[in-house]
Amino acid sequence: MTEKVERAHDSVYGGATAAPKKLTVPDVVAMKRDGKRITMMTAYDAAFARLVDRAGIDIILVGDSAGMVVLGHPNTVPVTMDDMVRMAAAVSRGASRPVLIGDMPFGSYQTGPQDALRNAARFLKEAGMDAVKIEGGHETVDTVRALVDNGISVMAHVGLTPQRVAMLGGFKTQAKSARAARRLLDDAVALEDAGAFSIVLESIPSPVAAMVTERLSIPTIGIGAGPDCDGQVLVLHDVLGLYGDFKPKFAKRYADIGAQVTDALRAFDQEVRAGTFPDADHSFTMKEEELDKLRQGLARPKAV
Repeated sequence: MTEKVERAHDSVYGGATAAPKKLTVPDVVAMKRDGKRITMMTAYDAAFARLVDRAGIDIILVGDSAGMVVLGHPNTVPVTMDDMVRMAAAVSRGASRPVLIGDMPFGSYQTGPQDALRNAARFLKEAGMDAVKIEGGHETVDTVRALVDNGISVMAHVGLTPQRVAMLGGFKTQAKSARAARRLLDDAVALEDAGAFSIVLESIPSPVAAMVTERLSIPTIGIGAGPDCDGQVLVLHDVLGLYGDFKPKFAKRYADIGAQVTDALRAFDQEVRAGTFPDADHSFTMKEEELDKLRQGLARPKAV
C-alpha cells in the first residue's frame, strides 16, 4: 500500500495494530446526526467481503442483485431465501467491521408479517446479519413495524424497486412527477415512523432525494439519487467492472478488473497450450534416492 492509503487504512481501524471496532445500527444512525457521510457496498462472498471490510466501508449489503451479477438471472426476482442466506453467511465469515445487511428477496415478505419475520430471522440466526432490507413503500409499513417490534433492524428501500421491475416497465427513474414524488416522500416518512433505521433511495431525481433527506431523521442511502443523500451505495460488480451486461447511468466504474481477469485467463490458456506452464518454479519434486527406489522397483519383473 502507498503511505497515503496506509494512513487511511490505519485511521479506519484505529491504528496499524488495533482491532477494528464493529459498527452497529445505532452507529450508522448517529452518523447522520454527526454529519458524517455513510458508505455502503454490496458483497456476496467471503473473499470480496474481506476486501470491502479492509477498505473501511461502513455497511455491506448482501443484495439480491446477486441474482443478476452472480447467479446469471435477468433480474432479481428468481433469487430465493436459501440463495441469500448462503451468500450472507459467507459474507459474515469474511467481514467483521461493517454493519451487515441481508436483502429480503422477492416472495419472502410480501405474504405478510409472519412470513417476513420467519425469513428475516434466518438472516440473523443462520447468516450473522445485523439487519435486513425490504423494498417498498406504504404497503410494507406493517411488515417493517412487525420486524422492528420483534428486534430486527430494517433498512427500507423506495424509488426504483428492482423486484417490481416488470410492473415498472424496466429499470426506469421514479418519482419524476410532483404527484409521484409526494407519494414517495410520504412513503419514506411512514417507513421512518414504522421504525426503519435508514432508507435506500434508488433512481429518483436529485431534488426529490434532497427533500427526503432533509425531512427524515434517519439516514438516506442513495443509488442514482444525487449527492445530497446521507450516504451512497453501489453494486460491487459495477464498481469493479465485473458485470458488463448492464451498466446503469449512476454506476461509476472505479476499476476494470473484468478486463484484467480476462487477460490473465488468456495468458494461462496460451501458456498451457504452448507447454510453458507449469515450469520448474511451479512444480514439485522428490529426493533423488526416493526416485531411484521407485525406478528400481518398477524395473524389477513382477513375481508370477
